[in-house]
Amino acid sequence: MDVVEPAATKDFLTPGEVARLLHVSAKTVNRWANERRIPCTMTLGGHRRFARADVEAVVRRMQHPLPPA
Repeated sequence: MDVVEPAATKDFLTPGEVARLLHVSAKTVNRWANERRIPCTMTLGGHRRFARADVEAVVRRMQHPLPPA
């Protein structure tokens, strides 16, 4: 039997979990990863995983955008 961890305790998140946290689609998360706007790692199967700390940093940036230069 597989044990499912709550997203709050996982160190790495799937694109779908990141999308729910950022209120965007999983396609947007993957596009941002392609554009290197959010760092990710790849599993051996070729799936993206996002470090929780990196996602939380993006959330903070979205809540407090930098002032215009």
